[in-house]
Amino acid sequence: MDSPLLVAATASYAANCTLGAAVALHLVDSSGWRWVHHAVYVATGSLTALAGVDLLRRRPAAFRRLLPVAAPLLAIPALPARSRWHPVLAATAAPAYVLALRAA
Repeated sequence: MDSPLLVAATASYAANCTLGAAVALHLVDSSGWRWVHHAVYVATGSLTALAGVDLLRRRPAAFRRLLPVAAPLLAIPALPARSRWHPVLAATAAPAYVLALRAA
Protein backbone atom coordinates (compact mmCIF):
# COMPACT_ATOMS: atom_id res chain seq x y z
CA MET A 1 0.00 0.00 0.00
CA ASP A 2 1.31 3.36 -1.01
CA SER A 3 -1.23 5.76 0.46
CA PRO A 4 -0.08 7.26 3.75
CA LEU A 5 -2.79 9.92 3.63
CA LEU A 6 -5.49 7.26 3.44
CA VAL A 7 -3.91 5.38 6.33
CA ALA A 8 -3.75 8.59 8.36
CA ALA A 9 -7.39 9.45 7.52
CA THR A 10 -8.54 5.97 8.51
CA ALA A 11 -6.56 6.07 11.75
CA SER A 12 -8.00 9.50 12.58
CA TYR A 13 -11.53 8.23 11.88
CA ALA A 14 -10.96 5.16 14.07
CA ALA A 15 -9.53 7.29 16.88
CA ASN A 16 -12.49 9.65 16.77
CA CYS A 17 -14.99 6.79 16.79
CA THR A 18 -13.16 5.21 19.71
CA LEU A 19 -13.19 8.47 21.65
CA GLY A 20 -16.86 9.05 20.86
CA ALA A 21 -17.80 5.54 21.95
CA ALA A 22 -15.82 5.85 25.17
CA VAL A 23 -17.62 9.09 26.01
CA ALA A 24 -21.03 7.64 25.10
CA LEU A 25 -20.40 4.61 27.30
CA HIS A 26 -19.28 6.88 30.16
CA LEU A 27 -15.82 5.33 30.17
CA VAL A 28 -14.32 8.78 29.63
CA ASP A 29 -15.55 12.16 30.83
CA SER A 30 -14.75 14.71 28.15
CA SER A 31 -16.76 17.56 29.63
CA GLY A 32 -13.62 19.65 30.11
CA TRP A 33 -12.15 18.91 26.70
CA ARG A 34 -14.94 18.31 24.16
CA TRP A 35 -12.93 20.31 21.68
CA VAL A 36 -10.62 17.28 21.23
CA HIS A 37 -13.41 15.24 19.61
CA HIS A 38 -14.18 18.19 17.34
CA ALA A 39 -10.52 18.72 16.48
CA VAL A 40 -10.08 15.07 15.56
CA TYR A 41 -13.25 15.30 13.42
CA VAL A 42 -11.74 18.25 11.54
CA ALA A 43 -8.47 16.34 11.15
CA THR A 44 -10.38 13.31 9.87
CA GLY A 45 -12.25 15.39 7.31
CA SER A 46 -9.10 17.17 6.18
CA LEU A 47 -7.04 14.00 5.90
CA THR A 48 -9.87 12.24 4.09
CA ALA A 49 -10.14 15.09 1.58
CA LEU A 50 -6.38 15.06 0.98
CA ALA A 51 -6.43 11.27 0.64
CA GLY A 52 -9.29 11.58 -1.84
CA VAL A 53 -7.35 14.01 -4.02
CA ASP A 54 -4.31 11.73 -3.89
CA LEU A 55 -6.33 8.62 -4.71
CA LEU A 56 -8.22 10.34 -7.52
CA ARG A 57 -4.89 11.15 -9.13
CA ARG A 58 -3.11 7.85 -8.51
CA ARG A 59 -5.66 5.13 -7.69
CA PRO A 60 -9.11 5.90 -9.07
CA ALA A 61 -10.58 2.56 -7.93
CA ALA A 62 -9.62 3.30 -4.31
CA PHE A 63 -11.03 6.83 -4.68
CA ARG A 64 -14.39 5.42 -5.79
CA ARG A 65 -14.44 3.21 -2.71
CA LEU A 66 -13.59 6.14 -0.42
CA LEU A 67 -16.15 8.50 -1.93
CA PRO A 68 -19.14 7.28 0.17
CA VAL A 69 -17.34 8.58 3.28
CA ALA A 70 -18.23 12.11 2.23
CA ALA A 71 -21.93 11.76 3.05
CA PRO A 72 -21.61 10.85 6.74
CA LEU A 73 -18.70 13.22 7.29
CA LEU A 74 -20.72 16.11 5.88
CA ALA A 75 -23.98 15.16 7.62
CA ILE A 76 -22.79 14.33 11.12
CA PRO A 77 -22.47 17.94 12.36
CA ALA A 78 -26.22 18.32 11.82
CA LEU A 79 -27.01 15.60 14.36
CA PRO A 80 -26.97 16.20 18.11
CA ALA A 81 -24.03 14.34 19.64
CA ARG A 82 -26.24 12.66 22.21
CA SER A 83 -28.78 11.42 19.68
CA ARG A 84 -28.86 7.73 18.90
CA TRP A 85 -28.29 8.54 15.22
CA HIS A 86 -24.94 10.31 15.74
CA PRO A 87 -22.94 7.10 16.32
CA VAL A 88 -24.99 5.20 13.74
CA LEU A 89 -24.19 7.77 11.06
CA ALA A 90 -20.54 7.88 12.11
CA ALA A 91 -20.29 4.10 11.80
CA THR A 92 -21.62 4.11 8.24
CA ALA A 93 -18.28 5.49 7.04
CA ALA A 94 -16.29 2.49 8.28
CA PRO A 95 -16.92 0.13 5.34
CA ALA A 96 -15.81 2.73 2.81
CA TYR A 97 -12.55 3.35 4.67
CA VAL A 98 -11.87 -0.40 4.79
CA LEU A 99 -12.69 -0.91 1.11
CA ALA A 100 -10.54 2.05 0.09
CA LEU A 101 -7.62 0.69 2.11
CA ARG A 102 -7.99 -2.69 0.44
CA ALA A 103 -8.07 -1.09 -3.03
CA ALA A 104 -5.15 1.28 -2.44
